[in-house]
Amino acid sequence: MATRLVQINMKAHDDAALGRFWAEALGWGIDSEGPGVTNLEPVGFTYPDPAAVCIDLIARPEPKTVKNRVHLDLATTSTAHQEELVARLKRLGATPVDVGQGDVPWTVMADPEGNEFCVLEPRPVYRDTGPIAAVVVDCTDPREMARFWGEAMDWTLHEVTDDRATMRSARGVGPYLEFLRTPDTKSGWNRVHLDVRPYPDADPAAEAARLRSLGATDPGIDQSAIHWTILADPEGNEFCLLTPA
Repeated sequence: MATRLVQINMKAHDDAALGRFWAEALGWGIDSEGPGVTNLEPVGFTYPDPAAVCIDLIARPEPKTVKNRVHLDLATTSTAHQEELVARLKRLGATPVDVGQGDVPWTVMADPEGNEFCVLEPRPVYRDTGPIAAVVVDCTDPREMARFWGEAMDWTLHEVTDDRATMRSARGVGPYLEFLRTPDTKSGWNRVHLDVRPYPDADPAAEAARLRSLGATDPGIDQSAIHWTILADPEGNEFCLLTPA
């Protein structure tokens, strides 16, 4: 069996307000399954489908104190589109930020709650991904992350080097998942994390056991009140194994 990436989970002080920002930024629809939860997905989308990685925003009071280890790269189709998108995002409340990127052709920004993201220059590889080009995870060992996530999910590995690993849905649709080597290490729990979901006929307990056998660990979080499983990948990044669907 295998899982697939279905959404990212992003903590927010004001999930509704941050949800409105990201819905406008991506051109997506907005919904809520309950107080403190805002759900974003493309208009007319049938969840789950690899054509999109959705976003769940969850209200939490803790402040953001360090750079996120998971962020979004947004796709553009031309230099003019990149400039227009950056200008529009600024009007929505985003700000340019310096994370040590130097002189690069993409623009690093932060949403209204300080979550970093990139607006990429046009790249042919992302021409058919939709508004999100890639979900990017900082790491110290891209090869090990590719090994774990490549076995954890049914996605296809496209590239792996000492500095970078890239994979995408086996159907060749939707955004990429990328692992980039960075000098900093994880400190504290991640405010943005991956959510994966098994297929409908999977046994959740068996799938959790399989992920542990691949190198996932239990992060020591009380899970008595939830119906999904919280695990951590080999670099300690928390992720949620949702119920099959």
